[in-house]
Amino acid sequence: MKLKIFFIAVIAAGGLLATTICNAQDELTTQWRKLDPDNTVLMTLPHGKVVIELAPQFSPKHVAQFSKLVKEGFYDKTKFYRVIDGFVAQAGPEDESEKDKSVPTLKIEEEWNTDKNWSFTKVQDNDLFAEQTGFKDGFAVATNPSENKAWLTHCPGILAMARSSTPDSGSSHFYIPNGQAPRYLDRIMTIFGRVVYGMNHIQAIQRTAVIDGEPEVAEKDHTQILKMQLMSNVPKQQKIIIEVESTQGKAFETGLAKRRARENEFFYKKPPPVLDVCQVPVRSRLVNLISSN
Repeated sequence: MKLKIFFIAVIAAGGLLATTICNAQDELTTQWRKLDPDNTVLMTLPHGKVVIELAPQFSPKHVAQFSKLVKEGFYDKTKFYRVIDGFVAQAGPEDESEKDKSVPTLKIEEEWNTDKNWSFTKVQDNDLFAEQTGFKDGFAVATNPSENKAWLTHCPGILAMARSSTPDSGSSHFYIPNGQAPRYLDRIMTIFGRVVYGMNHIQAIQRTAVIDGEPEVAEKDHTQILKMQLMSNVPKQQKIIIEVESTQGKAFETGLAKRRARENEFFYKKPPPVLDVCQVPVRSRLVNLISSN
């Protein structure tokens, strides 16, 4: 057996994917983190597979309930029923069905308290929506040190729980932003994961509505989730093994500094030294074991 590694660039929390070739220096300096298969979800769509990393360190109750539903096959054969171009793809069981009503609602986990010992890799001061932005455990975060509060940010590719107008009303319906970052949803929704592989398949989900919510396609044409599984329950030969770039340490900080400086000759007019946390690449690599024959 030999190890074959494919490199995939991921923007922020798991947004638009683009293939890239890493040079030898990158490979030597970059630190990689293996995903926990108990906190990784494999979603199979008719047109491809999507891998989602869950975030129990930030939203433990939502991850616990979502994982339980995944293990029970709750999402199998459900559909993406609200898919708005440039906004979100939302899925779940049919509204008001017995299946839908059987799931308890959860108290929102929109932010957490910080103290002097809380640390993260800073990207930007004075972000439009926060005093600071950065990365923690691979996830894009924002923080207001003046309030001792931090939260996950609505970057493309994050996984969040849908809800009604009542904050503590989320239960099973979820959404994934498929376009520009809807940062105005920060701190009022629960984010509990991010896409790390297959965002191109999320982008290919059938649109169902224009931005004002008017339906465009018949329900029968909505994209179906064929199956959702925890990666730990996927048969060995079908597992998708993912490692993600560590967002802690010198290598990542150096990359941030280079991105902020924009020293490439392409930038004959230099933009301001500002970084949007949702546009900072956090790379993933797909690792497959293949026969050496």
